[in-house]
Amino acid sequence: MAVMTTRSCPCGLPEAYEDCCGRFHSGAALAPTAEALMRSRYSAFVRRDAGYLLRTWHPRTRPARIDLDPGMRWTGLEVLGTTDGSAFHTAGTVTFRASYRGGSLHERSRFARVEGAWAYVDGDFPE
Repeated sequence: MAVMTTRSCPCGLPEAYEDCCGRFHSGAALAPTAEALMRSRYSAFVRRDAGYLLRTWHPRTRPARIDLDPGMRWTGLEVLGTTDGSAFHTAGTVTFRASYRGGSLHERSRFARVEGAWAYVDGDFPE
């Protein structure tokens, strides 16, 4: 009898990928909060899902394409704070640190709703 193992989601939450960010990546659900979208975007970077990243980018700031570095190894995500971004808001921010082999990225990302769905607008790098 084979035992099925599930790995926890790359975003750092304890759920299995399929039950966490995987359902957003597949289109089965929309991220309900700005933080959930940010976590799912981090997981998309880990999994090199450029299509999802582009689909969840605000149309006003979305690049024509993105090239993901196949050598990049993301190693962890830490959410440092959120402002607004719930089901009751139209905008929000998420401050996080994403670690990768050899360093980390610290960003305050801005999100806004587009036709009811959360979208990544842009970010800056707080000190």
